[in-house]
Amino acid sequence: MLDGAREAVARIDVERHEGVHPRVGAVDVAPIVHVDRARRGAAAAEALILADRLADELGLPVYLYGVLAGGRTRAELRRGGPQALIERTPPDFGPHRLHPTAGATLVAARPPLAAFNVEIDAPLATAKAIAAEVRTLAGVRALGLELATQGIVQVSTNLEELDRTSPADVVAAVRAHAPVLRAELIAPAPRSAFESFPEDVPLRGAPLLD
Repeated sequence: MLDGAREAVARIDVERHEGVHPRVGAVDVAPIVHVDRARRGAAAAEALILADRLADELGLPVYLYGVLAGGRTRAELRRGGPQALIERTPPDFGPHRLHPTAGATLVAARPPLAAFNVEIDAPLATAKAIAAEVRTLAGVRALGLELATQGIVQVSTNLEELDRTSPADVVAAVRAHAPVLRAELIAPAPRSAFESFPEDVPLRGAPLLD
């Protein structure tokens, strides 16, 4: 994780980045994932060590979220962007200023989730309305976004309670309001979470893990 962060800091200048997804830095989130409850304590310890090293070795201001920060969410920390974050909240580790090119970093220990986008044939206003509906599902965070350079409108989600809400549940909720063209998995996710995924929706992106 630290090696990957070092490469990101060396290669990415967030001050020159343009995009619609909320973020606070080049290493936006650096979670340590525990695959079961028995390993949660070890993951929490690793996350705290990682936060300290990201701050000490890379000069990043680091904010904890999730169980390590009393349930504080990524959305809370990202609200308003990196400059607003550093001005209103002191970091848990590192300097009280943004890294000049890499911004800030969010660290947590958490169970697996699915960063999952659903592309729809509808305008941005519809995507935003659908996202508001999808957020009523258990453990789902959602935004309606338009990727103008790609001509894509999507409902972008993080599914944080896969045992309660599956990607198939999200597709069904989206389909109730607009045609679904395809779906995209942004990071590796458990294969078991996709067992009921509809066969008529193309799924691209990151691999599924056994």
